[in-house]
Amino acid sequence: MVIVTIEKFYKEIAGKTVAVCGIGKNNTPVVFQLLQHGANVVACDKRTREELGDVADKLENSGVTLQLGESYLSQLDADIILRTPGMKPYLPEFEAARAQGKTVTSEMELFFDCCPAPIYSVTGSDGKTTTTTIVAGLLEAAGKTVHLGGNIGRPLLPIVEGITAQHVAVSELSSFQLTRMEQSPHVAVITNVAPNHLDWHTDMQEYIDAKKNLVRYQTENDRAVLNADNAQTAAFANDCKGEVWWFSRLHKVERGTYLGDDGILYATDGCSATPILPANEINLPGTHNIENYLAAFAAVWGEVPVDVMAHYARTFGGVPHRCELVRTLNGVKWYNDSIGSSPSRTIAGLKAFDRKVILIAGGYDKHIPYEPLGPIAAKTVKTAILLGATANAIEAAIRANSDLPIIRVDNMEKAVNAAKETAKEGDIVFLSPASASFDMYKNFEERGNHFKELVNAL
Repeated sequence: MVIVTIEKFYKEIAGKTVAVCGIGKNNTPVVFQLLQHGANVVACDKRTREELGDVADKLENSGVTLQLGESYLSQLDADIILRTPGMKPYLPEFEAARAQGKTVTSEMELFFDCCPAPIYSVTGSDGKTTTTTIVAGLLEAAGKTVHLGGNIGRPLLPIVEGITAQHVAVSELSSFQLTRMEQSPHVAVITNVAPNHLDWHTDMQEYIDAKKNLVRYQTENDRAVLNADNAQTAAFANDCKGEVWWFSRLHKVERGTYLGDDGILYATDGCSATPILPANEINLPGTHNIENYLAAFAAVWGEVPVDVMAHYARTFGGVPHRCELVRTLNGVKWYNDSIGSSPSRTIAGLKAFDRKVILIAGGYDKHIPYEPLGPIAAKTVKTAILLGATANAIEAAIRANSDLPIIRVDNMEKAVNAAKETAKEGDIVFLSPASASFDMYKNFEERGNHFKELVNAL
């Protein structure tokens, strides 16, 4: 199914049956959009009616047919099938539907088909939400009408009717969304690639291939922004058909952005270098945020004036759950970095501080190696407070490099109380779990919000 405009899509679905697989926050608005334009919608979800609660009643009262429980994918008798990003696109039920000539797609793939505006997209193992937010903020600060969404928490297909060719769409894309995706944006940013989500992907190569899809289908008129300091990401240049822009914190690049030896961020088009601002004037702490800004500056270069870039970097306060200062109590600073759902994310956060921290870490096991965290923790952590399924692996990684104090607890309340008892004036308490949240929480936001509630109640 090839779609050029949203109007054509609406004509295509009128009177047809669309199965929406996975009733989550991104797909629910899509269900009502499909209903509004004449589709017969079947909503499929593994959860029971009781688990869905009021959502089930709301959908059914609107005319949606529900297909729930363990066998929710057993009868995909629909013309078009929309999967939620967390569902593997090569499930046997989906492969069988494709073999029958049915279309299996997703909300984001349909958005790419229908969007009339230039699309900027960001992916990566770390830093993608902050970089996506910065790209959108820079374009908005330059006077453009920006529509921000995707993995950042907002579906874009339901608002595509209000997007014009003069607007800009900015999307964060996860490896889940990119697996089997056959569209690429006009400007693609890949922050880095490190082991992540290996509990979902078949292996590391599948994960890498998913990230590579962001640039694989670009044309010669498009731009790919790649991390010159990350070997996996840099290798993607071999698959780029468009213009490659590099960003580097470690050395000059031929075309792109870099941190100079003098501590200033520069951009170069291959001819001359333009200074943007000193790194120490960026409002967000940490070398990883220097990299995020370098990536974002390379993405918008030519569309956003230099003075706008510099002003934004000096004033932007950051995204919740990403090295977020919760409060200062009795001289102790408490930071929420719940987005730290992998060792590489936590390592980046630990490097942001100028002193050793009290680290709260541990959570759901995504089968990621924790060995790289050990030597960094030895240099940056004063005391480690560990909980969750990955606590043993994290402790083993630390113990191989250091005998720093380790406290084991079984929930977040006990972790916060242990940190309060341990911390002294001038200390930093840093929640950065290096693990997913699913053993105790629905998502990293719920985990971060619970941490903030506990800290603010001290």
